[in-house]
Amino acid sequence: MALRWFRKENPDGVFGPSSTAEEVTAGVDASGLVAIVTGGTSGLGLETVRVLTLRGARVFLAARNLDSAAKAREEILKQQPNANINLLKVDVSSMSSVRQAAEEFLSLNLPLNLLVNNAGSTTDKFRLTEDGIEEQFATNYLGAFLLTELLLEKMKITAQQSGVEGRIVNVASMVHRDTYKSGIEYDTIKTSQGYNWLASYGQSKLAMILHAKELTRRLREEEANVTINSLHPGAITTNLLRDIAGVFHAISAVYISLWGKDIPQGAATQCYVALNPDVKGVSGEYFDDCKVSQPTAFGRDPELAKKLWDFTLVLLKECEK
Repeated sequence: MALRWFRKENPDGVFGPSSTAEEVTAGVDASGLVAIVTGGTSGLGLETVRVLTLRGARVFLAARNLDSAAKAREEILKQQPNANINLLKVDVSSMSSVRQAAEEFLSLNLPLNLLVNNAGSTTDKFRLTEDGIEEQFATNYLGAFLLTELLLEKMKITAQQSGVEGRIVNVASMVHRDTYKSGIEYDTIKTSQGYNWLASYGQSKLAMILHAKELTRRLREEEANVTINSLHPGAITTNLLRDIAGVFHAISAVYISLWGKDIPQGAATQCYVALNPDVKGVSGEYFDDCKVSQPTAFGRDPELAKKLWDFTLVLLKECEK
């Protein structure tokens, strides 16, 4: 099996908003690579699983509902009978579930080359998870942070032994710019004090960007052959809006129908960051339309990234009690 990043030359060397996940990975040989994709039962996650397996990777489709995951696998197998897909149960809003999933994967003693933190949710209602964490923050960031931490050593070892760069992909959003005025409003993470659902969604996506920044700094200090980047997939019709009611839902639906991307286009940037050789060695960046872009000033703030990291570790300790 070929453990290498390889593709045929892209004729114009440019990908953009209309590029699809298949197009941005054309010619890539991912055979021998092992990947985990969270939230892989529908939308961007399902398309990411499909395209990674199309390029030869063995993919663990991680989802909270194994029945839905099995149906998603069957859907892909109808198109790609040779797709190598395993199922992994995880509810990223539950830290105990994340720990169990990581333990289950590590018990298989497999390599791990790619981790795509794709799972996410949005809601216009303030809700706490079983760990007492605001739902969007837990689902969109905290679970991804913990899963990454638990699997990072395996990724470092895999990269060292294989010589193939490990890649972590954080699916963020341009909505990170709609976060709270302070960037991260820590009071809203465990209580409804000052809570605004859209700002909290933006906060969770900003956290994904800051996670990539701070983890990059740490990986470079260790000279580890693992990268992590974040991205905005675009405006896409997915299940994310199912828990949003009223005018915002209606306006979003109209906007997306007129100017949004379809699923293959929406999954392009995360598949590009996961597999395309042009991203080799790139880490801590924020991508949009398969290009390095610039997040807000909050997303570029190393002190905020460090503060969030330290806060997150304390929060995870509290979840263990």
